Amino acid sequence: MKKIIVFFVGIVVVFLISSAVLALYFNNNKAEIIAQINAKINENITGTIDIGDIKYKFLKGFPNMTLALNQVELKDSLWAVHKRTLLKAEQIEIRIDLWDLLSNEINIDKIEIQQATLYLFKGKNGIVNTTIFRPQTKGEKSKSSTTSSLNEVVLGQVHFISENQVGKKLFDFDIIALKSKIEFDEGNWNTNIYLKTLARSMAFNTQRGSFIKDKIIEGVLGVDFSSQKNQIRVATENLEIGKERFDINAHFSLEKNKSPFDVSIKTTILWKDASALLSANISSRINQFDLKKPIPVGCTIVGDMNATGDPEIVVTTKTKNNELKIPDGIISDCSFEASFTNQYEKGAGCNDVNSTITITNLSGKYKTIPFTIPVGIISNFEKTTAAGSFRSDFNVARLNEIITKDFIHFSDGQAKVNLEFKFDILDLKIQKPLFTGNVAVKNATVKYGPRNLTFVKTDIQLDFTEEALFIKKINFKDRRNAVFMDGKVNNFLTLYYDNPEKMIVNWDIYAPFLDVKQFVGVITSRSQKKQQKKKTSADFSQELYSVINKCQVVLNIRADKMVYSKLEATNAKATVLLVNNQLVVKNGWVQSSAGIISFDGKLMPKGDLFFLDANAKINHVDIARFLTSLNNFGIQSFKPKNIKGLLNASASLKGILLSGGQLKTNSLSGHATFDVRKGALIDFEPIKNIGKFAFPFRDVNNIVFSDLSGNFKINGDLVYVPNLKVSSSVLNLDVNGVYSFNRGTNLAMTIPLRNPKKDEFITDKIERAEKRNKGIVLHLRAVDVDGKIKIRWNKNHE
Repeated sequence: MKKIIVFFVGIVVVFLISSAVLALYFNNNKAEIIAQINAKINENITGTIDIGDIKYKFLKGFPNMTLALNQVELKDSLWAVHKRTLLKAEQIEIRIDLWDLLSNEINIDKIEIQQATLYLFKGKNGIVNTTIFRPQTKGEKSKSSTTSSLNEVVLGQVHFISENQVGKKLFDFDIIALKSKIEFDEGNWNTNIYLKTLARSMAFNTQRGSFIKDKIIEGVLGVDFSSQKNQIRVATENLEIGKERFDINAHFSLEKNKSPFDVSIKTTILWKDASALLSANISSRINQFDLKKPIPVGCTIVGDMNATGDPEIVVTTKTKNNELKIPDGIISDCSFEASFTNQYEKGAGCNDVNSTITITNLSGKYKTIPFTIPVGIISNFEKTTAAGSFRSDFNVARLNEIITKDFIHFSDGQAKVNLEFKFDILDLKIQKPLFTGNVAVKNATVKYGPRNLTFVKTDIQLDFTEEALFIKKINFKDRRNAVFMDGKVNNFLTLYYDNPEKMIVNWDIYAPFLDVKQFVGVITSRSQKKQQKKKTSADFSQELYSVINKCQVVLNIRADKMVYSKLEATNAKATVLLVNNQLVVKNGWVQSSAGIISFDGKLMPKGDLFFLDANAKINHVDIARFLTSLNNFGIQSFKPKNIKGLLNASASLKGILLSGGQLKTNSLSGHATFDVRKGALIDFEPIKNIGKFAFPFRDVNNIVFSDLSGNFKINGDLVYVPNLKVSSSVLNLDVNGVYSFNRGTNLAMTIPLRNPKKDEFITDKIERAEKRNKGIVLHLRAVDVDGKIKIRWNKNHE
């Protein structure tokens, strides 16, 4: 034991004595050693080096000599122009081979840099601060007799910056720790580098932003240099960047005029974590999306450190049964393959304009609606466009997941979608969309809540062309009505997104039977349930509802038979416009009551009421049937059975409709003219009662009219009669004044008592007019007394 202790003590003593000798040697030869170091450095540089002090590290690195260079600054010859110091270090430790030193040769075995800044710079004018190393002429050898080699490098708290203003590149790293032992083999070398650094910036284009910004990078990198290829290769597994792990292979060329490189990266990562590692111009776009499960990602970056512009970036990924979050919702059971490149067209540059995302075999479910996109391409990240194919086959009831039930509700039926699409994307909003293809719906039942419309067992065919959307095979059934519809919308998709108020929907509507009152009631009625604004499915419902309200609708209606209350019509035709929530009828034409009725009009909503503005012309209509169908306009003093003849009339009326299509009582105003041909008053009790006494020898039971015409002005309950002329077989009558459907009748009647029966044989109109008022003439008034019409003398002819 004593011998062993003595042996080790001896070793320690020898070590201490040797170190002391080295320290003594350094102190005695300090000036010469510093001169040799300066000579070694200045042999290879054109700039200047400034070393504040050199100290010997006692015992460190024995048997070699370890020197500490303090306050070191290394500048190139153009420093006064660019003001960027290549190296500034608080302390640099170098380990020198002792035996070479004794032979007057400086060979640095290890270098350790602490608290330093290493700044590589290339300015806009091409000036660099790295031309500090003196080029050697071909065949020139070092003044040293031996070859120096650096076997170990250690960095701690080193700020590394590489700024290339020409290429708009900026690499900025705070190196917390770097350790490397290098092995040499005939001009080649390799090493394993332990690295821990904070990435302040890794910008291949400073205008685009930095990759892996403010992320800690830690791991072991295998690095080797090939003198034959003049290239450095870097390989690492499980390199930590932030909290993620990556496998990386890279090559960096050391050619004089070019510095090409390529980097291959593989990892499995969450979408949001991958986005956090990308530059701002990319992450700002893809942050709108997310995938729930990690995805395998491969990335290659190919470029030139000295070239301008971005490097070529290619990213590939593949996922299955994932959950994709998009701005409008979530796609479940999502599977796809995708690739990104910023050089889609070779030779056109690596930039946003030439950037493309290609998606293949995308499948999933939006809500519960399955779909596939065999191929989709998103191009040009400055003016982004998307194009591809869309396929889907589903039960239409699944649409209830994305559309509010109170708005549109689906049941039954199957839908098949086969579309090719292309559209612009601005701020993740669709612009200028173009769809071609078709959507086919079979046996669907659709209820449109705002108008209480129900489409039963409906087949719908939507054909999208570049010019228009064609809508085919829609039928509507609601109680008594059966309606068959075909439609067309020119430039549908563009107007849908940009100018829905300019959209014109043309419908050709055929109805074997149509209840107008009910149909108008459906159009004018509104659901009592308010649309609830939500941030999920209701957003689409609100958008669609808004488009429907804003667009213009043209209905070209044709019906075999129409009814309005008791009015029946056949061979009906009309053009109905729905514009700005108004209903406008043009060129209306029907056959009714053995005659023809033509009409046009307008319905304007205000609250729960609809203001009516209509014009109508009646030609050769059977007056009895016509009055019966219109409830005799509410007149109680005579019945339709009391009158016959053919009616010609025109009217311009305004009124108010209730939401169910009923005319609001006493709301009419306007004017009308009429003319009755071949008219007769039959069994009219008021005339019969007077005739018994006043005209006992005249046929008051069947009064034939040779002239029954007049014009009216209507205002609510009141009908103003400026001139009503009645020429009949029993009596001539001139009436003016006010007739009231309610209270307030006051009519002046001029009644010649002479028998006008033979007047019809007088062909001269002047002569017939002169004889009209000859003989005894009665002046009477029909007035309202307690709700009943009373006949009185009109002494003053008022």
